[in-house]
Amino acid sequence: MKAIVQDKYGSADVLEFRAVDKPVAAANEMLVRVHAAAVNAYDWHIMRGDPYLARLVARGMFGFGGPKAKIRGRDFAGRVEAVGADVTRFRPGDEVFGDLGQRDGAFAEYACVPEDTVEPRPANLTFEQAAAVPLAGSTALIALREVAKVQPGQRVLINGASGGVGTFAVQIAKSFGAEVTGVCSTRNVDLVRSIGADHVIDYTKKDFTKNARQHDVIFDLVGNRSVSAYRRALTPKGALVLSGGGVSRGGSLVGPMSLLIRGQLVKPFIRQRVLTLDGAPTQETLATLRGLIESGEITPAIDRTYALSETAEAIRYLELEHARAKVVITM
Repeated sequence: MKAIVQDKYGSADVLEFRAVDKPVAAANEMLVRVHAAAVNAYDWHIMRGDPYLARLVARGMFGFGGPKAKIRGRDFAGRVEAVGADVTRFRPGDEVFGDLGQRDGAFAEYACVPEDTVEPRPANLTFEQAAAVPLAGSTALIALREVAKVQPGQRVLINGASGGVGTFAVQIAKSFGAEVTGVCSTRNVDLVRSIGADHVIDYTKKDFTKNARQHDVIFDLVGNRSVSAYRRALTPKGALVLSGGGVSRGGSLVGPMSLLIRGQLVKPFIRQRVLTLDGAPTQETLATLRGLIESGEITPAIDRTYALSETAEAIRYLELEHARAKVVITM
């Protein structure tokens, strides 16, 4: 089969489109014919081994000279080809979507997928749309439902509302009954408004941290303000959810972890809640997202699609060009 393989850290130039052995499913796994896979910021972080500190603290993903998993990609949608002896929920022919997590391997024609990491493909989505959901959608859901605990009527601001996670966050916050403000660039104002934001702030024209309006929850996906600046835009008992963010600058020591660290340092001394995102997609989060999608409350937004052989260019676009919504690889 063909796959996108990486043997060492570096730019997208280190990615190779080449033939590899077709995987064989273990007892608790399914062999899935991948029809589409999504690109995430995660992919270029692993590709570059960036930030460097992550190579020391996340040994499950990062090896000394290159990532542990050699085939890139984690989000996928496809059709089950074969099942292991212990698989009970799915059978060959079923259409599924999910997240391979630290295993990676979605940028390939086939992938072995543990049964407990997938859900049936939402009935109203294409494979390309379904592949866009798992990591970005779950990140937004976990941040707003489990970390910030958003309630109906609260004011929620999404900084980075036009990105992969941001476009899901706007819609999920609206589904929870919140009043949503999205922050984005000029070219993305119409997109953010079209997915349901009540208010849209163009950051090239207005600084939301200097606005008199305060919010109950700020979900930051950009990391372009100080903790003190974010706090000005929060109510006295508001919650700031930090999730890294930014684009590649060619290598860094701590990268987006710097803001997370500063947030933890001030946390004990203030009334406002400074929270960090912790958690990975699960079968339950995927099932919840599928329900929201099939009810029409969430629709994945896709910026561009690329062929599997063009994956290096797709990642290059995502990490350097401020891509909006999701970038998807088609097989």
